[in-house]
Parts: sequence; C-alpha cells; structure tokens
Amino acid sequence: MRLVGVDTREVELFEGARPRLEAIAYRLLGSASDAEDVVQDTYLRWQAADRELIETPEAWLTKVLTNLCLNRLTSARARRETYVGQWLPEPVLAGDRMLGPSETAEQRESVSIAMLTLLERLAARERVVYVLREAFGHTHAEIAELLDLTEANCQQILRRARQHLAADRRRVEVDPAAARKVVEEFLAAALSGRTDNLVRLLSDDVISVGDGGGVVFSLPEPITGVVRVARFLAGLFTPSEARWAMIGGRPVLFAAVVNGMPALVLEVEDRVAGVVTLDVTADGIAAVHAQVNPAKLERVRRQWAVAEHGAPLAADW
Repeated sequence: MRLVGVDTREVELFEGARPRLEAIAYRLLGSASDAEDVVQDTYLRWQAADRELIETPEAWLTKVLTNLCLNRLTSARARRETYVGQWLPEPVLAGDRMLGPSETAEQRESVSIAMLTLLERLAARERVVYVLREAFGHTHAEIAELLDLTEANCQQILRRARQHLAADRRRVEVDPAAARKVVEEFLAAALSGRTDNLVRLLSDDVISVGDGGGVVFSLPEPITGVVRVARFLAGLFTPSEARWAMIGGRPVLFAAVVNGMPALVLEVEDRVAGVVTLDVTADGIAAVHAQVNPAKLERVRRQWAVAEHGAPLAADW
C-alpha cells in the first residue's frame, strides 16, 4: 500500500462519512471515546490507501472501521475482566451525531443505555451483524462482504443475536416532554425518602446498576428486585455530605434525554458529575443506570457546557 496525498475532495468525502462511522462505532463499542479513536484510525488508513483502487469508498471505510472495532471488542473483553465494579456504556446527550439514525424504533432502541448494555452479551461478530442489520439497514450480502462470511452465516449469526436479546426488548419510547415528566416523578419519589413512592414507579424485576470505574464509589454488584432497589434509591437520594463529597460537591439536578431515555443529570460546580438513565417499560421503570465514572462523562460534559438544558429540578438537594 503506497502512501499518496489526500486532496480536498477526498477529505470532504471522509468527513461526510464521519458521522455515520462514529454512529456505527459507538453502537459496536459502547464508548464514545473509543468510537472517536477508531474513526480517526480509519481516516489514517484512508489517507495511506491507494484510493484509485477503491471502487466504493463508503463500503471500504465501513469494512476498515468494522475490523478495527472487532479488534477493540476482543481486547475490551479482556479489559472488562479487570474493570473495577460494574461496566456501563458512555452516555450521550440527545442531539449528538454519534447517536446516528433515528427514523425507526429499531434504530432508536439500538443506542439506548439498556440495549448497549445488553449488546455486551453478544460475541463480537454477533454484535457487528446485529448493529449493521438492525440499526443501519445493511443487507446480508453487504454484511457478508464486510466480514468475509457467507450470507447464510450472516443470517444464522443475526438469528442467534436476536434470540439472545429478545427476552429483554420491552422498552417503551417516550418523547422529550414525557421523558421530563418521568424524571420529575422519579426524583420526587426518590427525594421523599418513602420506599412505597418508589415502588409504585418501578417494575417488579427492576435492576439498579452503577459504574464508578473504581474512581467514584458505586456498588460492586447490581441490585435487583423492586423493594431492594426502592430502599437503595431512597437512601441514595437522602442528603448526605459524605455522599456529595464522593462526586466533588453538592449537586444540582436536571432532567435530560440521554441515549433516547429519560435521564437525570447531576451537575457540580457547572460540570457534569453523573448521569442516571431510566429504562421505561409498560410495567414501570425496569432499570436505573448511574454513570459516575469521570472518564466516561467527558463527551457529556462537553455537550452539556454548550447545551440549553433549562431550569434545574432540584437546586438545593
């Protein structure tokens, strides 16, 4: 592969493809920072390639990106074995181009915190096939070409992936106004200190997961069951100087939409210190995901600093 220059047209071609590449990589890796890295690595390979031999740039870029993501997924599994506490994906605020296409329910669901967490169950190729087919509408023939597989193999892989995920796909979509109402009701119940107020909002099989990355304290294991989760949340939202110290100060609480889900943003001294997303189903809130690992909040912090996020829900918690 000889090194050739990149003219303005070819730079523009890549930049036009960048949002789509970022959206694919984010779904595959569950990490905004890793997605940015693999897209940049894809650009370096594009820069070094003999583009006269590339018939379809979009397909070429997607294949390079996919292979880079497969390599990252393999190494990520090894890193997760030593990760401190529970792992959750990086949250992304509504409007971020990394969320990608959102025309269909499948596309919107594929980027929810709940789904990105579930995707961790899949083998690397299962995850790639599922994301490319469900979220980006690639045909089995196109995916087979990208992964050097047969169409029949791709169909089998997709079937297995759907089977692994089917039992947990019961999320209810909410618009921004409804999302704010969900967050307001949740926060009012949590701040009341009464577990029965929370029980009414939670599903019977609710789960609460926190990711502090070993930097900010969070429980090492998920909490399950409506009563246990309600008691935990009531305690968590009880004012405590010691708890505020863990996140750097007394937080101001805002409602937001994160990864298409109702969310509570904790702001401390004009920076985001935590994001709590609520997975809403017909039976109530089925999952409470709290991301407080500072390393996974960098993109949200950048977004939040320039976003219009309205008045706080609780400014004196």
